[in-house]
Amino acid sequence: MTTSPFARDLAPVIDIRRSDQRFDTELSWLDSRHSFSFGHHRDPRNTHFGVLLVNNDDHVAPDTGFDTHPHRDMEIVTWVLDGELEHRDSTGHSGVIYPGLAQRMSAGTGILHSEMNRGLSRPEQGSLRPRGPVHFVQMWVLPGESGVRPGYDQLDINAELDGGGLVPVASGRGDDAAIPIAQPDARLLAGRLAPGEAVTLPDAPYVHLFVAVGDGNLADAGPLATGDAIRLTAAAGPRFTAGADGAEVLVWEMYRAAA
Repeated sequence: MTTSPFARDLAPVIDIRRSDQRFDTELSWLDSRHSFSFGHHRDPRNTHFGVLLVNNDDHVAPDTGFDTHPHRDMEIVTWVLDGELEHRDSTGHSGVIYPGLAQRMSAGTGILHSEMNRGLSRPEQGSLRPRGPVHFVQMWVLPGESGVRPGYDQLDINAELDGGGLVPVASGRGDDAAIPIAQPDARLLAGRLAPGEAVTLPDAPYVHLFVAVGDGNLADAGPLATGDAIRLTAAAGPRFTAGADGAEVLVWEMYRAAA
């Protein structure tokens, strides 16, 4: 097993976090599973991994959502798995986020935004089709510096995802990711993996693998199911193989940890 030059002072660790170990917020309109401390869920031993502070797995009922609220000094990436989510913010950006649309909001010096499931789909043949809950993962990473100008970016990468493998979604490392983030030590990859498809995870000091849909097997760790996550420290890029029904995965590649 080789070791990334960035991780020579780190002891290799494979930390499995099962779906049912996550914090859970259940409201009349929201079912949210938190991988890290969030809101009133506090565990000082579980506040972040690398520079990833939030990995929320959310189901939002139709005609509901997150009303306008503030953020500051955070890079926020939202990844929709099923349904559509309407975004509006105080910089004037608005739109509908759907599966395969990479979306990032830089909170910077301060931003207000809302995220709503409007409950009805776009017109189809002159009628509106009722929409069910929207399912999405929202991830927050620390920015490389505070006080940046608030911003927004999005790009449809469905064609790239359909090609298989891990696809760069968001990055601050100056590579060919779909959208930039203001964090030079982090990159997000996504994969819609076919049954039995295998991918090699990044060789980085900190790697966070989240199985958003489906299941699979990670070398040296074993089976993983929907909602499971692996926190890899200096683990030298093991291979993940999707299960019989395939898998959709989100992978953060990170080169430092939050203080």
